[in-house]
Amino acid sequence: MNQEPDLFDLPDTPVPPPPAATPPAGDDDGWIPLDLYAERAYLEYAMSVVKGRALPEVADGQKPVQRRILYAMRDMGLVAGAKPVKSARVVGEILGKYHPHGDASAYEAMVRMAQDFTLRYPLIDGQGNFGSRDGDGAAAMRYTEARLTPLAELLLGEIDMGTVDFVPNYDGAFEEPALLPARLPMVLLNGASGIAVGMATEIPPHNLREVAAAAVALLENPALTTHELMQFVPGPDFPGGGQIITPAADILTAYENGRGSVRVRARWEVEKLARGQWRVVVSELPPGSSAQKVLAEIEEATNPKVKSGKKTLSQDQQNLKSLMLSILDRVRDESDSEQPVRLVFEPKSSRQDVDEFVNVLLAQTSMETNAPLNLVMLGLDGRPAQKGLRQILAEWLDFRHTTVGRRLNHRLDKVNQRIHILEGRMIAFIHIDEVIRVIREADEPKPELVAAFGLSDAQAEDILEIRLRQLARLEGFKLEKELSALREERDGLQHLLSDAAAFRALIIGEIKADAEKYGDARRSLIEVAERAVLEQRAADEPVTLILSQKGWLRARVGHNVDLSLLAFKDGDGLACAVETRTVWPAIVLDSKGRAYTVDASVVPTGRGDGVPVTSLIDVQDNAKVAWLLAGPDDTRFVVGGSGGCGFVARIADMAGRVKAGKAFLTVGDDEKVLSPVRVGQPLDNCQLVVASSNGRLLAFPAVELKEMAKGRGLTLMALDEGDAVTAFGLVSAERALLAVTSVRGKVSDEKLALAEYAGKRARKGKLMPKKWQVGAIGDPL
Repeated sequence: MNQEPDLFDLPDTPVPPPPAATPPAGDDDGWIPLDLYAERAYLEYAMSVVKGRALPEVADGQKPVQRRILYAMRDMGLVAGAKPVKSARVVGEILGKYHPHGDASAYEAMVRMAQDFTLRYPLIDGQGNFGSRDGDGAAAMRYTEARLTPLAELLLGEIDMGTVDFVPNYDGAFEEPALLPARLPMVLLNGASGIAVGMATEIPPHNLREVAAAAVALLENPALTTHELMQFVPGPDFPGGGQIITPAADILTAYENGRGSVRVRARWEVEKLARGQWRVVVSELPPGSSAQKVLAEIEEATNPKVKSGKKTLSQDQQNLKSLMLSILDRVRDESDSEQPVRLVFEPKSSRQDVDEFVNVLLAQTSMETNAPLNLVMLGLDGRPAQKGLRQILAEWLDFRHTTVGRRLNHRLDKVNQRIHILEGRMIAFIHIDEVIRVIREADEPKPELVAAFGLSDAQAEDILEIRLRQLARLEGFKLEKELSALREERDGLQHLLSDAAAFRALIIGEIKADAEKYGDARRSLIEVAERAVLEQRAADEPVTLILSQKGWLRARVGHNVDLSLLAFKDGDGLACAVETRTVWPAIVLDSKGRAYTVDASVVPTGRGDGVPVTSLIDVQDNAKVAWLLAGPDDTRFVVGGSGGCGFVARIADMAGRVKAGKAFLTVGDDEKVLSPVRVGQPLDNCQLVVASSNGRLLAFPAVELKEMAKGRGLTLMALDEGDAVTAFGLVSAERALLAVTSVRGKVSDEKLALAEYAGKRARKGKLMPKKWQVGAIGDPL
């Protein structure tokens, strides 16, 4: 069975051409249909982005441009301790030999590799302006200089030891390494960020000592789980420090799946001043944040601008401005070369609570942010994939095994070649007189030497090239000493290659040595804490919320408000009134079933008409405000639509934090959201009575309802074509008679015998005597 080749099976093989198609009659020229040509062109582009630009390799953690920068700088002799040279010269070398792209992309990558606030372990030592954490760009390449850092040896130190393959550059004039022989898992140490075609990567940095310890532990015990590896790698370690407040269970899930996020907040301390005064000093910020960004956010909060399309500031903007100005007196940036981050916040009053003061700052600025974690990279098989922490370490250890094996074999070949040459010299040294005679008398001394002493071509060539001073007696002793040392080294190399335990011990020793040499202490504190949320506390007071037919919302203090005294604008009137408390959430349902949360404490309580409810929430397009309900989080309501379906839900299920609301009740395009009915007693003591537009009535036990967080619910009443539910209500199971109200507000002058309409849920019910168009049923419980 033929199978199409996988594009990632052969990483260096171009995409195969599409299958030949039947050419048009009379056309002998080769041709490709447009759709197949477009497909091939797009796939070639996608592969070039995925494998050539955006994603790092699990082996060395580098993208091609970064690998070429490091190799070119080493080739130029710009190792640690060397005199740095102009960055423009380095970029020219990179473009001319290895990277056939723009100079801006190469220089930007080079700048990023030199920024200690971007990379946890910078690989380039930059001299001059290489940008700042506040977003300032680097100086032009003609003004800056660069060389490699000592840590770059972890990637380049073994490159001449036969450890990796070399491939031709873009024009075949030079060779470049396909991978760098990384001695530690650099893909985790410095992380990576990139956007490819159909995929992206966001790998956070980690601590070198912790990653090295995890690699050693996995090498010693390959059965370790991700949970056990987290004893060594508890989480990312960001260059700017900060505090990771995400629980360990969430970090474990992210490490197992290769996708998630961690919550990082700034680190701060309180400085005591004279006369009981104090101030908060922030010394570390989370990734992606900066002092200038925080200052800009505070400026936006204290001096907000009217949003596009609006005439005035929104209520949220006014509330935030009032809050910030009430707690914050001044803020300034005291960062300098010695203290990269030093933000000073002075409170309005020293009597303020420190924790509440800091909580407001964390909640309203980027001093607390999410750091994404998306571990997508190219594996050893050349395929892009999302990998967990354990898989990354396991694949890197496989690469390290291969690299060390190639290094040992390469060294063994060199040692054997040298021993072979030295053994030939020893023969010549012992038979020096005979060797000289053969050379003097022979026309072609090389074959004569080979025949006379059983030498190889290489040994004979070396003897012919030997200098006379190397025939001295002292040189003979040096020759024997070197030959003895090489034979001992050969035995050691052969032992390492043949003994798996010794080979593994060698790798472990090298990892530990590198961790000791290059490792440092963790910068990011891992300490679980609650996410900072701005809670504007309001007095717990009774209040009545009043919604008009045209969507104006106001409040009156207290309950039992005389609604007959309310005045409305011309053409407007009362839609509903809800008695609640200022600390309870109020829920607005729109005509499409979406639920929005309103803070009852911010609704105007004056004698005016209130505010449009759309100024407090963002109602979706083509939807209107339908109903208002409120109560504590555990308050239950029966909700449903005219399509005949419904369910029981709690206020907590409807509440949300965003002004755009949340999807709650699913209704059809031609259905209406019916008035919710509050559940005031256990459902097993109630019956749900449902009425339809065709004058049918059905009563069934309310316990047959299902409690749900959102959705369409269960069928309450079976409907004929053109029929619709107009109302439903909860009544006591002991009630014998029922009064109904028409859609025009007229109350029935006769009581209906409830038992006559009893049935099971999802039945059609029974026709009422007068075929009433019911608008309300009984009294809510």
